[in-house]
This record gives sequence, C-alpha cells and structure tokens, in this order.
Amino acid sequence: MVYRDDYFIRHSISVSVVILRAWITHQYSSGDLNVKWEENLLHAVAKNYTLLKTVPPFERPFKDHQVCLEWNMDYIWNLRANKIPQCPLENDVVTLLEFLYASSGENTGIVKKFLRFQNRELEATRRQRIDYPVFTVSLWLYLLHYCKANLCGILYFVDSNEMYGTPSIFLTEEGYLHIQMHLVKGEDLAVKTKFTIPLKEWFRLDISFNGGQIVVTTSTGQDLKDYHNQTISFHEDFHYNDTSGYFIIGGSRYVAGIEGFFGPLKYYRLHALHPAQIFNPLLEKQLSQQIKFYYERCAEVQEIVSVYTSTAQQGDRRQEACNLRNSYLDLKLRYGRPSMCRAFPWEKELRAKHRSLFQALLELSLVTVPRNQNESVLDIGGRIFEKAVKRLSSVDGLHQISSIVPFLMDASCCGYHKASYYLAVFYETGLTVPRDQLQGMLYSLVGGQGSERLSSMNLGYKHYQGIDNYPLDWELSYAYYSNIATKTPLDQHTLQGDQAYVETIRLKDDEILKVQTKEDGDVFMWLKHEATRGNAAAQQRLAQMLFWGQQGVTKNPEAAIEWYAKGALETEDPALIYDYAIVLFKGQGVKKNRRLALELMKKAASKGLHQAVNGLGWYYHKFKKNYAKAAKYWLKAEEMGNPDASYNLGVLYLDGIFPGVPGRNQTLAGEYFHKAAQGGHIEGTLWCSLYYITGNLETFPRDPEKAVVWAKHIAEKNGYLGHVIRKGLNAYLEGSWHEALLYYVLAAETGIEVSQTNLAHICEERPDLAKRYLGVNCVWRYYNFSVFQIDAPSFAYLKMGDLYYYGHQNQSQDLELSVQMYAQAALDGDSQGFFNLALLIEEGAIIPHHILDFLEIDPTIHSNNISILRELYERCWSHSNEESFSPCSLAWLYLNLRLIWGAVLHSALIYFLGTFLLSILIAWTVQYFQSVSASSSHLMPARVSANPTDPTASPAVTPTADASAQDQPTITNNPEPRG
Repeated sequence: MVYRDDYFIRHSISVSVVILRAWITHQYSSGDLNVKWEENLLHAVAKNYTLLKTVPPFERPFKDHQVCLEWNMDYIWNLRANKIPQCPLENDVVTLLEFLYASSGENTGIVKKFLRFQNRELEATRRQRIDYPVFTVSLWLYLLHYCKANLCGILYFVDSNEMYGTPSIFLTEEGYLHIQMHLVKGEDLAVKTKFTIPLKEWFRLDISFNGGQIVVTTSTGQDLKDYHNQTISFHEDFHYNDTSGYFIIGGSRYVAGIEGFFGPLKYYRLHALHPAQIFNPLLEKQLSQQIKFYYERCAEVQEIVSVYTSTAQQGDRRQEACNLRNSYLDLKLRYGRPSMCRAFPWEKELRAKHRSLFQALLELSLVTVPRNQNESVLDIGGRIFEKAVKRLSSVDGLHQISSIVPFLMDASCCGYHKASYYLAVFYETGLTVPRDQLQGMLYSLVGGQGSERLSSMNLGYKHYQGIDNYPLDWELSYAYYSNIATKTPLDQHTLQGDQAYVETIRLKDDEILKVQTKEDGDVFMWLKHEATRGNAAAQQRLAQMLFWGQQGVTKNPEAAIEWYAKGALETEDPALIYDYAIVLFKGQGVKKNRRLALELMKKAASKGLHQAVNGLGWYYHKFKKNYAKAAKYWLKAEEMGNPDASYNLGVLYLDGIFPGVPGRNQTLAGEYFHKAAQGGHIEGTLWCSLYYITGNLETFPRDPEKAVVWAKHIAEKNGYLGHVIRKGLNAYLEGSWHEALLYYVLAAETGIEVSQTNLAHICEERPDLAKRYLGVNCVWRYYNFSVFQIDAPSFAYLKMGDLYYYGHQNQSQDLELSVQMYAQAALDGDSQGFFNLALLIEEGAIIPHHILDFLEIDPTIHSNNISILRELYERCWSHSNEESFSPCSLAWLYLNLRLIWGAVLHSALIYFLGTFLLSILIAWTVQYFQSVSASSSHLMPARVSANPTDPTASPAVTPTADASAQDQPTITNNPEPRG
C-alpha cells in the first residue's frame, strides 16, 4: 500500500477506500476466535465506522531496491511500467426481464441469479451495504385478478437456506402490496401499502430502498403521470446480500404467482432512484396494447354469454314448471330443437360486433350448462371450440379456417384456451390465414396465462431457441416448461381427459406404422386372442395399451384393469401381479383393497421383481410411517437398479427422515435424484432441473440451459400433447391429409422434434398442400427446427444438407453449411453422411480442418484429398447396415481401382516414352555415323525425311506429360450428393 508496482513488487494492494470499523459485542458472543468478523458485526450492540484517506496507486513513490537489473529485463519492464490498468466496464443495472411473461397464477416462475461484480470498487460498495441496502426495483405489470390465496408472488429473494430474504414483494387478496425484509438480527419484518394496485391496466411499480426508508410508487397513464406514492421508514437494520441466493419472478414451490403479465423488469443494485430517474419503458407497446384490447373485448363476450345463459335457463325453468309432464314433452325436451328466446335486449351494434358469438349461442342447447357463472362461461367456450374443431376435421376443414377463426376467438374469450393455441398456430404459420406474428404472440401469451399446456410449451420452445421474434431467454423458457413438466406426472395419473401416450413414431418408418392398430385391428385382436388363452406377455401388453392409450388404442382404464386382474390372479407373472397391486393400492378405476394389494406386492417381490421391492418400501413409508423398513426395501431395490427407489431415498434425505441420519441432507438427496433422473424418473428429473436453474447446491452448478433441456424432456411426455400427435397419426394412416397436416402443425409448434420431422415429411409428400395452406416454407422450417433439437435424427441433418447444397425456394446455396450438416449426420453414425462428404470432395469442395477434427480425421495423417476420400469411404462402408455390396463399398472399390489404374497407366507411359526416346537416340547415332562414313567416301549425302518421326513424337508426349503432371487422377461424371 506504500509503494508503486515495479519489477519486484508485482501486486501492491490497490485501495480506493479504507473503512475503519469499530463495534461492541457481548463477551459470550465474541469468545469464539473462529467466528468471522462479519458475523460479529451483524450481532453488534453498537457500531460505527469512518473513512480514511488513501494515496492512489500511481501517486505512490517507487521503492529503491538497491538492485541493478540486466538491460533487457529493465527495458521490458519500462515498456509497461506506466501502463494504467483498466477496470472492467460494468454498471449496477440488471435487466431481469425484457419480454412479456404470462404468469398463470401457479407455482412456477422465472429464476434469476446475481453474480458478484467484477469491478472491485462496485463489489466493495455492495459488500459495505449488507446491513444498509440501497437499491431500486422497477417492473411493469398487468393484473387480471387479485390474489386468490393469502399471498401471491411478484418478486422475492430466496437465500441459500431456502428462506425469504430482502426484498420480497407479494400481492394480497385485497390488492395491496406486501413487502417483506429480513433483518440483521435474524427476524423478518413486513409492511403493507395503504393503496391497492390497478386491475386490467398496465402500470409501472417502482420500489426503492435507502437504508431503512422504502418508497413505493405505482404509475399509470401514457406519460406515467397518474400515480400512487407511499414512503415507509424503519429504524431496524435490514440484511441484504443479493448474491447469496436467487430471485424469483412470479410463482415457485413456496408461493403461487400472480395472474396476469409481467413486462420489463430492471434492477438497480446500488442506487436508490426517484421514479423520474428510472429508465424502464414498456418496450413491446403494440403487443401490450393488444393484450389490453383482448381482455376488453373478452369482458363484453363473457357478459353476453353470462346474461344469455342465465336468461335462457330461467325461461326453460318457467316453461318446465308450466308444462304438464308427459312422454311427448320428455321426448321433445330430449331430442327436439331447443326453444329460442327472441327478446334479448341486445343493441344492434353489439349484435353486429359479435355476430359469430350470437350464432353459436343460438345453435347451442343450454339445458345442461352449469349454474355457476364462471363455470357456465367456460362450458360455453368449450362447446363452441368443439363445434369449431369438428368443422376443422372435415374433408374441407382447412378451407373453412377463415370462417372458423371468429368462433375460436369467442371460445378463447370464454376462457377455453385450447382455442387460444389454435389461433396462435394459425397466425404464426399462416395456416390459410394471413401470417401475423403479433396476433400469434398475443394468443400464445393468452393461452400461456390460461395455463394451456400446448401454449406454454410453444412459448417455452420459442424462448429456448430464440426464434419467431421471441428473444432467447433460458430462464423465461424454463418458467413455461417447468409449469407443464410439473403437471405431466399428475396428468398421467388422471384417467379422464383428452390424453394419449406420447410415442416416438416416425412416418418414414414403415415397420412401426404397420403395428399401429385400433380395437378392431388385426394386431389388437391377435393380442386379445393370446391374452384370453393365458399368455402373460400378451395380457400385460394389452393392459398397457388400454391403460395408457398406446399404439393407436383408445384409452380405456376399466378394460385395462380387467386384464391386469386376470393376469395377476391366473398367472404367476410378477410384472402383472405388481401392476394390479398398484391399481388396488391407488384405487385407479377399481375399489381400493390394501390387504390384497399388499399380498400381491409381496408375492411379486418374492419373485425378484425390483419394482415390487420398491413398492413394499412405498407401502411402509406411506401407510405405516415406518421409515426404517421403507429405507431397507428402497436400498435393496436401488441396488437392483430401480430408479423409483433412488428417488424415494432422495426424498428421505430431503425431508430429514432417513434412519440414523440427523437433519436434512440436500447434497445426498440431489445425488439420488440425479441417479433417478438418469433412469428416466420424472420427478427426479424435475428436481434436477430445479437445482440447475437455482444453482444453490454445489453439486449442481447453475446451468439454465441444462435446466430447460431437462424440463422440456418431461413436458414433452404430457398426455394432452400425445392426444394431438395421435390424432395426426390416425389421420395420416387413414389418408386424411388435410387433418394430418392440421394436427402435426399444432404438435410441431410446441417444439417436439418427432412431430417437426413428420410434418416436414408430409410437406415433402404433398407439396401442393403445404403451398396452398401454409404461409411458411414448411420443409425448410421444420427440418431446420429439428436439427437444433437434442438427439435429432440423422436423416434430418441429411435433408438440411441437401437443402443447403441445392438451395431451396428463397434459400440460397451454402456449401459450408451443407458440409456441416453432412458431418453431423456422419458423426451420428449415418453412412450416407460419410458418402455425401466424399462426393463433395470429388466435386472439388474443400472440407475445413475443424470439420475434419469434428470427425476425428487427423489432417497430418490424411494430408491430401485421396487419403481423406479413402478414409470417408471406409467409414461409410463400416457404418453401412447392408450385408451385401452397398454404395459405400462400391464407391470404395471404384476409388481404389481408379488409383491402381492410374498408377499402372502412369508406369506404362513412362516406359513407352523412355523406349521411344532411346530408339530415336539410336537411330540418330546410326544416321550420324552413316553420314560421316559417306562424306569420307565423297558421296552425295542422302536427304533424311522427318516424316516418320514427327507424327510419332507428337501424340505420345502430350498425354504422358499431362498424366505425370497430375497429383491425382481426374474424376468425371460424379453423382451428386443425395439425402
């Protein structure tokens, strides 16, 4: 701190501020020398500090070391002796949210984490203010409802001990803000604002902390001139460390989020600002206005539906009371056209504005509509949607989309958000309607806010990839995906609803398509025949198909349970015994019978079935609360490789009830969850994704991208998505191309890879449909989407390689990207990838060194194209599945034959040329001696004609020279790469 840096003093302490602190603590609290000073300071009875003046580093003198350096070392040091180091460019403003976030009011939200400042001065300032917080939060909100629970999350900090920290901002059920702080002495303090915040209006909420003073401001209006303001003062010291945990925007496993939309959110980490000093504009103005207009229109629609329904039901009740009951009236009520009331007091303008809604209401029977207003509006929305979908599924359904859109809008306004997702896809892809990205975003956000599963997956996928004008934001993507991933295991155990098992069925795979069946199909009938005969494998497969709705069979849990029971009671198959025991334990479609279930579970476990051993542990944990026995069975099942047991052991450690282990152990719990996730366990995968997004465990360093990948993997198992995929597959198998196109577009836009490649395949088979109905380049869009997925199929890379090689519609040719696609296919073990790369080389293309490294081809060993060609063809041959001659083997053989022929031809030509020149030399020598002999005998010299030699020399030299000048044989008539 005294001298400047020189050759010997390399890292003198650079100090900008020196703080001298003094504090008084109780004797008993400061006796432990191992306690850090920060902890003593936090528990001090009295404390104070002062600032000391410091000498800047470059104003300090050099120290005389009395040492003479060598001239070269002295010269090198003087070159950088006066170079002033630059602090990293950094400020304290953090943009936590840039794009709109649709909060469904459930227990999922956006997780953000602050890092320490790289700038030492900023970091020092942050650390000084641990007990004197100075910061500002500014965020935009659009609320649909006040909180339906005690508190709903807006923005709150969760520390490393999973406790609320400073700040924590919540919404109450009355519409007030609840602001909570963590005190230095370890307690929590909360305050509630005196004013409520507005509903169904965009407003900006600004909260600034300056020590013990909090200023809360809500601003509305175009210029933010209408506002509410409140200043709250405290004498307590707040504890504030924004890097010792993470922030949550919206909901979490601790509290539900608000119902509405979040706009841009900025966080000033080191400044307490007045609202006029804050720069946080509502960037997506058009989209935010569209959201406001949507809910204004929907308020009218819901009011019309509510009044119409209640009035119609009152009229029906009066008519039923007046009419005598007889068989004719019963039949008329059941099958006749419902009576219509023509005396509704609607204004003519309102009727014209909502023409489709009134048309739909007149066509619906309102006898069975629920009496509750909210339920009745939702029920009407569902009925309008079902009628619209029925029209869409007809032969000319795609022709009618433009006329169906108004009905879908009405269904969406009634809160039936499957309609919102349909509209989002129609507008985003231009499916027979003009493509409109703004409307697509609107309905996707509205559907996501309504917790519609496919809409949330669509939003999660678009933010995960950063496509279609959605910004790349993995934390935002995780918020959407985790919502659906959390619901997926619950949906799988719900026997009702439009659900089907999500199967990876590719339309290119004829073998898989052949085994798809229905209840009257050959495969199903054969399985049923074998199951009736007592075949245990057939009984289990039949029960699984019926229980989960697999392989094209309609979901029928009751019939599945009959086969489970038959197989368990008639055969000794442990898997069937276990499955039936689980059904009896949970009472899924059958009356619970715990005694019989336990007997069957023990019987299956005695046969060595690891699932049954795990099931016994589950029984003792859930019903007997005997954690020692549960752990014993789970440890045994875990050794047998059961992922459920790994997860259950993790739960014991997480809850702090593992026998013999005091307290919770999140580290061990995380290890068991990770092991379960690797075995495909859904809940284990969800826990791992949560650990990766928060980064609160040392064994799970924060990795938002990995968190999204794991949550996406679980969300794509959701049964409601499986239902849409199954409808598309059934339509394809039945030859209904229009319906198949519709449902595969709906599935592909959620981001599931198998539907994207299947849709691209349909567009290849029927380009006329794609051109007529879709406003996007179908083949390019969905193959391109698929190659950016995890574990994309190799044929998708080949297709994209072909599209880049030839160019496609408005896409220009790009050989470099084509090479990359073929290389990725080759790396996945596809022989066609190696073959296409070799053909590109034969056409004269150059494979970059990084691609060769990617393929593990050493350029130093394979220094020329011939060597690389031979290596590629050999790998192509080794990866080929064909036992007989394949294109790869023939190409390898052809290459080697050409090389041998070139070598032989090259040697023969050299031999011929040498012989020819030697003959000429001999002839010339003979002629020379003859001429000398003739001159000596005084005879006339004979004229020597050059004719015999001229035509002989001319053609022989040229090809030989050309051939010898070439480093490699010339290759012509090469086939083009194919996908």
